[in-house]
Amino acid sequence: MIINKQEFLVNGLLYTIRSAVKGDAKRLSDVRLQVDGETEHMDRVPGEAFIDEAGFEKIIEMDTVHLRNICLVAEAAGQIVGYSRCAGNDLQRFMHKVEFGVGVLKQYWGFGIGKNLLKASITWADANGITKIILSGVLETNESAIGLYKSLGFEVEGILKKDRILSDGKYYSTYMMARYAD
Repeated sequence: MIINKQEFLVNGLLYTIRSAVKGDAKRLSDVRLQVDGETEHMDRVPGEAFIDEAGFEKIIEMDTVHLRNICLVAEAAGQIVGYSRCAGNDLQRFMHKVEFGVGVLKQYWGFGIGKNLLKASITWADANGITKIILSGVLETNESAIGLYKSLGFEVEGILKKDRILSDGKYYSTYMMARYAD
């Protein structure tokens, strides 16, 4: 689906959140790869589950027409600096929910980009009869993300113990979180 473009001015940074378009595919591929290398909060290390330009073109095309999918980008100074995606399911028993994912370049942390991508997704979900948004695999040590999600109505639904091995060789648990529409 498509949302209306929104502009934000946070801490001196002017940025836009909008639906992704096919012409964003190459930049999305590059940004996703960079984000994966900037933090261990993501599911992947750089290069794993790589999606190239053609792959992102297909995702964007599908998300533009699918009623329970949305792909958003955050753009600052003509560059994509973050992205989010909600992906739904066509099975009748699961049509009420979508899974949310987000990534923001590290140099753009602290400008509310992740929060505003999530808020735009929540608004879209609420307007389209989606009653549950799922966050899977929120790393237990990512306190800022957990706090953000809770502030927007998400709750912990479960804990996956020893779910990930990080670069220090230790196991970490992840939280399954969800937000329910009122």
